[in-house]
Amino acid sequence: QVQLVESGGGLVQPGGSLRLSCAASGSIFSINVMGWYRQVPGKQRELVAMITSSGSTNIVDSVKGRFTISRDNAKNTMYLQMHSLKPDDTAVYYCNLMQSVGMEYWGKGTLVTVSS
Repeated sequence: QVQLVESGGGLVQPGGSLRLSCAASGSIFSINVMGWYRQVPGKQRELVAMITSSGSTNIVDSVKGRFTISRDNAKNTMYLQMHSLKPDDTAVYYCNLMQSVGMEYWGKGTLVTVSS
C-alpha cells in the first residue's frame, strides 16, 4: 500500500505564491509517475503537472510558466511551486502516484484559495 499526504495549501492573494508538497510512504517502486491534479466543485478533476521518477515533466498549458513540478526521490516527496496565482487556480489539489497497471493512488487533497 501507498499513502500520499499533501500539504502547503492555503489562502493567497492574486499574484502570490505557494508551494505544495506531497509525501509518499509505503511500498513505492523505483519507477513511477507522480502528478498534481486539481478539482473545483462541479467540475472534473484535471491534470496540472506530472513528473516521472527520472525527472521528465509535463505541465499543462494553463499553468505553464507559472507552476513548476519537482521531486526528491530520496525523500519520496513531490513539490508544486506555484507563482503568479490567479483566482482560477482556486481548487483542491490532489497528489497522484502511478507505479504499475492498476496501482494508482491518491492523496486526500489540499485546498488552495486565491482571493483578495
